[in-house]
Amino acid sequence: MADSDSSSREQQKQRNYDFDLFVIGGGSGGVRAARMAAARGARVALAESGALGGTCVNVGCIPKKLYSYAAGYAESFEEAEGYGWHLPSAPQFDWQHLKAQRAKEIDRLNGVYLNLLNGPGVQVLRGHARFAEGDAHAIEVNGERHTARHVIVATGGRPFVPDFPGRDLAVVSDAMFDLDPFPQRLVVVGGGYIACEFASIFKGLGAQVTQLLRRAHVLTGFDEDLRHFIADEMGKNGIDIRCNVQVSSIRRTDNELTVVLDRGQELRADAVLFATGRIPNTEGLGLAEAGIELDERGAIRIDEGYRTSQPGVYALGDVSTRLQLTPVALAEAMVVVDELFPDPRRKGGSPRQPPDYDFVPTAVFTHPNIATCGYTEAQARKRFGDGQITVYATEFKSLRHTLSGRSERTFMKLLVDDATDRVVGLHMVGAEAGEIVQGFAVAMQAGATKAHFDRTIGIHPTSAEEFVTMREPSVG
Repeated sequence: MADSDSSSREQQKQRNYDFDLFVIGGGSGGVRAARMAAARGARVALAESGALGGTCVNVGCIPKKLYSYAAGYAESFEEAEGYGWHLPSAPQFDWQHLKAQRAKEIDRLNGVYLNLLNGPGVQVLRGHARFAEGDAHAIEVNGERHTARHVIVATGGRPFVPDFPGRDLAVVSDAMFDLDPFPQRLVVVGGGYIACEFASIFKGLGAQVTQLLRRAHVLTGFDEDLRHFIADEMGKNGIDIRCNVQVSSIRRTDNELTVVLDRGQELRADAVLFATGRIPNTEGLGLAEAGIELDERGAIRIDEGYRTSQPGVYALGDVSTRLQLTPVALAEAMVVVDELFPDPRRKGGSPRQPPDYDFVPTAVFTHPNIATCGYTEAQARKRFGDGQITVYATEFKSLRHTLSGRSERTFMKLLVDDATDRVVGLHMVGAEAGEIVQGFAVAMQAGATKAHFDRTIGIHPTSAEEFVTMREPSVG
């Protein structure tokens, strides 16, 4: 095997290539890899059949956060009266206007991404790319063949909908931003972060929302206390969360949809969102023909350096990654680029290391927001020992809501490894949780201990200060 790999690498060196790097996929990770490699003098091509920016820019992070802002205004209007503001009339929401404004901003961002590629000289090829049969260094786009010394596959993922009667009547998250008309009754199927976010967003925008979970609780993989807390808050906001149920079928009846559950109950809806996970976008790439292996999840199999089973071919982001997050794809892209095209300004510097997947912060834009970094309590007890983790937790009504009239509460939790005093888990449900936890993630990446937290002076009065004022461990 070693002799074969060595021979393959030697053949690559002797071959003349059209490009030094060919990137398949114009999402966040692919664009970052292409433009940074080109900026370092490499001959780079990038192929993309859709809009530049991938899921995040077009049908993910950016439009989702914009719609979350829109939904948040409904809460602000409601709270304003507690602070002495009396609106002359009931606010009116214009769904068509929001969609037009979002489309305008996304179009602007598509142009930004194209400029990022054009600037350093990346050749952008519009069309579907696939490996030429039997050659992992030849890519065909619109019938034209291109060769490259190195290839990065960064095609991301796509929504998954199981097969059942009426499957074609459901929509996926990609379609939620342009529904027409606005769904007054929305059924959301799924309990992951995408499902919970859209349930919160459309409830805030004025829809009646029912969320169906096949499990006993929302947000599998998140901290157990956090899961229960956010479910309670979403319920208080009027989202009807139903657990341990599944959809048997969907049928159209006149101008509405009928959702039939496995226990025989029926729900009426204007739209049904299936947010039941995402799968790697590997179909139609010619991977098997090129000798590129997939793992048991259907993702491209990679090693710790994002190398595939074919020398010179890499995969990063949602098509292969351990975590389906845009910033993770960006970090992985830089690891690969630094290996293939070292930055001359980093003379004598150590090579860039892969991200620390144990301490990747993330946010869920429910109402209220969620943000976490590090281990859940269950993970921490398994990793460091059941009797070696000290838990600090608090919940409270934030100062804002002492006058707003809302019953929303904030939850915070710290997990500390007793052997080192290091903070190994940090979790929050509350306003601007993502903005707050991002700063603490830096400290956790640096190995901050509970003693560091205790010595830090809080900013008063803020919710964030609670993370540095928790002194007594939780009981029970």
